Amino acid sequence: MSVSDPLREPSTHGPAVEESLLEQLIAEAQTALPVELPALADRCASALGLGTALIYLADLQQRLLLPLDEALESLPVDRSSAGWAYRTVSPRVDDADDGLIVWMPLVDGAERLGVLAVRATSLDGPLMRRIRMLAHLFAMLLTSKRAYSDWLAARTRTASMRLPTEMLRAFLPPRTIGSSRCVSTAVLEPAYDIAGDAFDHSVVKNVLHTMILDGMGHDLIAGLTTSVAMAAARNARRSGGALADIVCSVDQALAQWLPDHFSTGVLCRLDAETGVLQWVNCGHPPPLLIRDERVLSGALDSPPQPPLGLAGPLAPAARQIHETKLEPGDCVLLYTDGVVEARDADGAEFGLDRFTEFIIHSNAAGQRPAEVLRLLIHAILDYQRNQLRDDATILLFEWRPRSQ
Repeated sequence: MSVSDPLREPSTHGPAVEESLLEQLIAEAQTALPVELPALADRCASALGLGTALIYLADLQQRLLLPLDEALESLPVDRSSAGWAYRTVSPRVDDADDGLIVWMPLVDGAERLGVLAVRATSLDGPLMRRIRMLAHLFAMLLTSKRAYSDWLAARTRTASMRLPTEMLRAFLPPRTIGSSRCVSTAVLEPAYDIAGDAFDHSVVKNVLHTMILDGMGHDLIAGLTTSVAMAAARNARRSGGALADIVCSVDQALAQWLPDHFSTGVLCRLDAETGVLQWVNCGHPPPLLIRDERVLSGALDSPPQPPLGLAGPLAPAARQIHETKLEPGDCVLLYTDGVVEARDADGAEFGLDRFTEFIIHSNAAGQRPAEVLRLLIHAILDYQRNQLRDDATILLFEWRPRSQ
């Protein structure tokens, strides 16, 4: 079945916008069920003088674009026009039968959700603006409704998920967040079988908070450990705590509620106005600083500190907070050891050098941070033939002030 088959000819309304109908549809969108979004997108497109609109969402591993219309086939992210629009966050126009298909990326803030396919007999500036407006509208609708929709969550899955993973994913933030000054993006695998690894990132006014965790074990308790750690960090952040307060809150929460379990981790605080970066490393691989297409060796190393959650005589007296000043365009990379310890069939590790070279080369090629990590995690999975021996999580954030 060709991609264009489900896309009918535009309505006979022509380029005129039926404003009253469009207003009615936007109001209806507020109470529409997620399963009703495909039909609603169609009707909104018609009101804008366009043809059929189809919604595709990226799956958890960002290999496929899955249609919300369950009767349609999925599209590959790496080998399709739809995938090109998703990867580059740019519209793509294809010839199709007697008309055109516009593939418009669905983006919420900095997070790529999928693509919108819209049929048109011809294109000009006003029609492209309408398609872009439609994509903005449905990106916001999808984001607002997926928080409570199991159906939308199920549509982005291609396999069954283990209970520890289900619990942990309920705590995870969007894959990518950002502002005009900074962006943070993360990936984690195995997507349906992860338990101990987690990431978190949040923007508080002009401050970006990031965190990566690696809980002890690979079971439900490991997921519970990292979930408690994330909850404690968010609780401290939302109370206005500084970085020292946040890490102290995590330590105390784990020691109180899960005294026999701990987690390694790195917590960071970036002032997006000034570029001042604070970080604390709790028994974890050190963050990496990438500047001018090279890793600054040892730039974010620090004296070793115990993992998070140790109680009694093993608990640290006080956490050491470290500080440095970033330069515009700097990237900071956080990762768990499962990333560099992935092995091929001969037992050779993926390794830190291969890991950082991939990041640098992809950045130099102009790839967006989210696309860099998508390609990297797929390269790691392919290297180990999709059979990771340990959880692998990567978080990358970049400082890009307006003056750059």
